[in-house]
Amino acid sequence: MLRRNLMQGAAALGAAGGLPRFAIAQPANSRVMRFIPQSDIGVLDPIFTTAYVTRNHGLLVWDMLYSVDNQFKAQPQMVEGHTTSADGLRWELKLRDGLKWHDGTPVLARDCVASIQRWQKRDPIGQELAARTDELTAPDDKTIVFRLKKAFPLLPDALGKVGSPAPFMMPERIAKTDAFQQISEYVGSGPYRFNSNETVRGSRFIYERFADYVPRQGGAPAMISGPKIANFDRVEWRITPDGATASAALQAGEVDWWENPPNDLLPPLRRDRNIGIERDTLGLLGFGRFNHMHAPFNNARLRKAIIGALEQSEFMTAAWGTERGAWADKVGFFPPNTPFASDAGLGALTSPRDLEKVKREIIASGYKNEPVVLLGATDFPIINALCLVAADLFKRIGLNVDYVSSDWGTVVQRRASREPADKGGWSIFFTYWSAFDVINPAVNQTVRGNGATGWFGWANSPELEAQRTAWFDAPDLATQQAASRRQQEIAFEEAPTLPLGQAFGSTAYRRNISGVLSPSVPMFWNVKRG
Repeated sequence: MLRRNLMQGAAALGAAGGLPRFAIAQPANSRVMRFIPQSDIGVLDPIFTTAYVTRNHGLLVWDMLYSVDNQFKAQPQMVEGHTTSADGLRWELKLRDGLKWHDGTPVLARDCVASIQRWQKRDPIGQELAARTDELTAPDDKTIVFRLKKAFPLLPDALGKVGSPAPFMMPERIAKTDAFQQISEYVGSGPYRFNSNETVRGSRFIYERFADYVPRQGGAPAMISGPKIANFDRVEWRITPDGATASAALQAGEVDWWENPPNDLLPPLRRDRNIGIERDTLGLLGFGRFNHMHAPFNNARLRKAIIGALEQSEFMTAAWGTERGAWADKVGFFPPNTPFASDAGLGALTSPRDLEKVKREIIASGYKNEPVVLLGATDFPIINALCLVAADLFKRIGLNVDYVSSDWGTVVQRRASREPADKGGWSIFFTYWSAFDVINPAVNQTVRGNGATGWFGWANSPELEAQRTAWFDAPDLATQQAASRRQQEIAFEEAPTLPLGQAFGSTAYRRNISGVLSPSVPMFWNVKRG
């Protein structure tokens, strides 16, 4: 029941300094794919951060035990399959034959055990699986065994989640790295290997086809699942912060694919018959994340007061333009039109806005004019727009804003700091989550309250966590919905995060490129030229 309900929500969504210019256009028969990612990669460890650009980098280099198909159902990937005991408390997973790490050594079950354990320390559904696990072992080189305290039907879905951080498998020596420290060696078993020698941070990231990669046999590629065939010998990510430069490069054929063009730059691309554009039907939800560890946002009354000033339409228009179909406002903490979305607590967003009242509530909260260190991301147009709207709004309601402008990679690094703002920390940053990462209480980190082990910001809320546990333990969909509804009501009271609305982005690529599997997640296997 639980597995079906998780997938039911996902299926409702899914079924249906960089180089300023590139020197020459690539030949039509080139075996090199040139790609403009959403931003620079500030952190290369896909377990350490939730940044999507790092997750996307991870999909090239590392593989997972399971992976999701177009219906967001978990399918075996590195494993042949699994068996379970009648009571659901023992799971035995078997690795496929022929799996190798990029250094030529075989993939072993103990590597996977260490990888799972590291990922579980950082991921919300991984933490739940860990809490329900009595023992996780590797009795031989091909076998992974979970002995559970309590049945967990979602185990394959947890180990195959595409959200961030995804449960990527790493060699044991790397996976033994403290989950709260970044790895320094990037050895995976995926279809491409990371070429650190040619990579220039802030400019280009280079990936080369791994000749010893063994794709799954049979079936067809679907989302992250199925055989991963690397048709390019080399994939080059070109960091291009300036949208106009990126647009010109795509139109000139100097790059093949632009992950995330802003909506205001789409019209000339649409007019170019050599360029195809796909809209992300899953959608993205924007959020502002408070730092709960330090003043001023360790004050729940202050956080709640700010929600009363939000006009989601202002944030969405700034980031996604005036085309109404490109975004939606009056959106809570779960994606609209999915089983766990509701109107619970939405009056906090839909009631008339009164900034003078908000100012009074801020004073009454005990705010003492402490600096609000707001981390801006100048090279990420969508996030940069959210930051600028927030900075202006915060000033208008009487907050002492210290706007710190940098690139997104620096934001990703700085938001991991637990120091006070005056010692290199921060007060709030802005980001977005793909709909499948916030679709239900199992994965939605914006409404977690697990403190120091949680998402950056480290919100601590026993009430939010209690409703999440109730969701996992619920016997049916209606009871799950009641738990998620109550969780959203609590979230509007405690304001762990600011909900900013839902948007629908696009991806653009040259029409001589085929096999793009999803406009939501850039994947480079099965893509080919022609």
